Parts: sequence; structure tokens; C-alpha cells
Amino acid sequence: QFLGSTEVEQPKGTEVVRDAVRKLKFARHIKKSEGQKTPKVELQISIYGVKILDPKTKEVQHNCQLHRISFCADDKTDKRIFTFICKDSESNKHLCYVFDSEKCVKEITLTIGQAFDLAYRKFLESGGKDVETRKQIAGLQKRIQELETENTELKNKVQDLENQLRITQVHASP
Repeated sequence: QFLGSTEVEQPKGTEVVRDAVRKLKFARHIKKSEGQKTPKVELQISIYGVKILDPKTKEVQHNCQLHRISFCADDKTDKRIFTFICKDSESNKHLCYVFDSEKCVKEITLTIGQAFDLAYRKFLESGGKDVETRKQIAGLQKRIQELETENTELKNKVQDLENQLRITQVHASP
């Protein structure tokens, strides 16, 4: 489950994460009392970053590039919680992403750590040339996401216009 993300002052630290977790757990508690469910998400972890996807539509909700992630940890007091801090590419603010999972918390944290190790090895093998390629790929991925969002919005507008046309035709016919 994705508790959400919240802005944090520092790019790392257990106390920083603890405050973010406390804040988002409180927000979840309020939402639960209002009848809202905590959304389930799917994570895709690679040497390029962590993608947070809708499990049904596979739509990317957040794309956190690996080089922007500054801290990743599971919660020592609550074994169901894991977090990572990522610098947002647009606002340049540090956001702490918080997840609640009954299983695999340690595995997810370790997998993100392994992605860092692999990315670093690849960086060393390429002599640093791979950084530009990754930046270009990240830029293209962001553009693809923007176009997919725009495409979905346009499809919805077309659907609305078709529905309005049908309603107009029904009222216009004698």
C-alpha cells in the first residue's frame, strides 16, 4: 500500500523518515475514518529508478530516477513500513515516499540497494559515459509519460463530446 509522499527538509536520515512516516500514518488514519482506502501499488525497480504503478492499469503514478534517490530504509520499529527519499525533478524538493507492506519489506529495500550497486558497476564499466545516456533516457521517459497523460485526457474529452452529441441527437429527433 502506498501511504503517499511528503516533503522533507533533509535528503537523508532516520529521524527525517520517522517524521514523514508519522505524518503519513496520521493522514491515512484520517482517510480511513472517512471511508477512503489506502491505494495498492506495484513497484518496478531497475538500475534506472523506482516506478510506482497502478496495479490494474499499469499507469505510472511516480517515476523516481535512481540518481535522485538519496536515502532508502525500512522502519526498525514497524516492520511493515519502508521508505525512500527522492529529489523531485521539477520542484527540486526532497520527497519521502512511504509504503506499508505485510510482506517483502526487507526484500524491497535490498532490491533498491542492489539496483544502486548494479547502476554503479555499470557506471564504472562505461567510464562515466553512461550517465549522459541515462539522462537522455530519463528525459524521454518523462516525455512519454506526459504524452500518455495528454493522450488519456484527449480520449476522455472525445468520449465526453461523443456522449454530448448522442444526447443532442436524442433530444433533436421528433
